[in-house]
Amino acid sequence: MYTAVFFDWDGTLADSTDAVVAAFQQVLQEAGCTISREFIQRRIGIGAENTLREALESAAMAFTSDKLKQLVKRKIQAEIRMADKVRLFDGALELLKSLDQRVKMALASMNNRRVIRQLLHVMELERYFDVVVTVDDVQKSKPDPEIFQKCAQHLAVPPKECVVVEDSIFGVQASKIAGMRCIAVLTGAYSRMELRKANPDLLVQSVKELEKILSFMFNEG
Repeated sequence: MYTAVFFDWDGTLADSTDAVVAAFQQVLQEAGCTISREFIQRRIGIGAENTLREALESAAMAFTSDKLKQLVKRKIQAEIRMADKVRLFDGALELLKSLDQRVKMALASMNNRRVIRQLLHVMELERYFDVVVTVDDVQKSKPDPEIFQKCAQHLAVPPKECVVVEDSIFGVQASKIAGMRCIAVLTGAYSRMELRKANPDLLVQSVKELEKILSFMFNEG
């Protein structure tokens, strides 16, 4: 049995790919850089600054640290304007309700705090999370385990009692490095084979597989 669950947001609880991709593409196009949807999808989870840096590098475009920070700010603004494009995945709310009061819960997202706070407020989900840690709170991006370690520290829970729910290989890798168990979902940009290689403890189609997730949480180990 585990005492804390850390959820990723984009691609795990939230069907936000269209908004995330559109926001990145908009600010990059304004900067003269055209990037494919797949390029961005495969980088969701590493943080906006890293995604923008890799996009500009792939286009052999020069940039400065200040330029990157400006682009991040514009990406945040664009994504907030597109909040109406974001929906919870089927089963996400049911899972949160099922875990409420049974375990501590944290949101661990490499998206920006302003975006996450806005979405949680609009969707009335703030009450479910004891702590929210975003890219603005860490120095290193997934697969570095810092974001999950900070969640555990905030909640005063040892890593071995934590379960991470993730859709990306970066997130799965980060959870394993942190010494935590991991449930991977196939609602992000990665295939079943890719996620299996990252070695999650449980692989499900989506958070809709409530019985499997709860069984793992409360009956295993």
